[in-house]
Amino acid sequence: MKTKPIESHIQDYLDYCSSQKRLSNKSIKAYRTDLSQFTSHIVETQLAEITAATIEQYISHLHQHYQPKTVKRKIACLKAMFRYFEYRELISQNPFSKMQVKFREPTILPKTIPLRTVERLLKAIYSQQRNAKTPFQRRNALRDAAVCELLFATGMRISELCSLGAGDVNLPDGTILIYGKGSKERRIQICNRDVIISLEKYQAEFTSEIHQCQHYFANQSGRPLSDQAVRRMINKYASIASIDLHITPHMFRHTFATSLLEADVDIRYIQEMLGHSSINITEIYTHVAVSKQRDILAAKHPRKDFTFH
Repeated sequence: MKTKPIESHIQDYLDYCSSQKRLSNKSIKAYRTDLSQFTSHIVETQLAEITAATIEQYISHLHQHYQPKTVKRKIACLKAMFRYFEYRELISQNPFSKMQVKFREPTILPKTIPLRTVERLLKAIYSQQRNAKTPFQRRNALRDAAVCELLFATGMRISELCSLGAGDVNLPDGTILIYGKGSKERRIQICNRDVIISLEKYQAEFTSEIHQCQHYFANQSGRPLSDQAVRRMINKYASIASIDLHITPHMFRHTFATSLLEADVDIRYIQEMLGHSSINITEIYTHVAVSKQRDILAAKHPRKDFTFH
């Protein structure tokens, strides 16, 4: 009986990830890319031929070409696949079982937007809304305000915002149903009346487009709003407001989390609101809070005014 090539086993694993683990198309695409890279690098063509030495040589190759965070992700993808092979009894020995794959990652602090800058950005959008020369421009500005307000009010990921369904936003009770990574649901409350008003105005204006594409955020052609469109929109208003900082949608999420932490909100609540599976992920924001603490103590502590001369 002819044994299946590795590529065929990988396809079985990806099918399993899609049908059983219910991973998103985006995750499946990323897995496929990482696993194809692995098979194109190794010389082995059968599962049984892959040893710990094969994996170690590949990891060494990854470290030469990628940042530690990327290497860690690619190894995690590979590890998960070999656990699946072991579970399916397709291999007698998991090459990862006797390996210690640990390395130090540099701590990269999340980039936040100064609150005054967020205010300037929103002000520029509302100004465009009031001074729009055409209905098309006014409608765009209405939607753009709703997008930025929601990113800042909820800390949701850009992918979560763009995939919001027509029925996921409940304005009468001010809640948003968000489908996060791994199809995990969470519900976020919007407590600011100005944000609710912005969403109400957008929803009233884009009712037909929302109904047409069944996504909450739509463009004026009735198609779902893409993350690239959101990025272009933020860049446009940053330019209008003469903001030098390069602002990305994810920075709203970091700013949301850091602001709450600096306001003494329990990190476990922040973890829940961000939809993090582990508190270890959320704890990155404590580093940001510590750096803020350093600024406060350096500028505000009275000892700086003491003099003995």
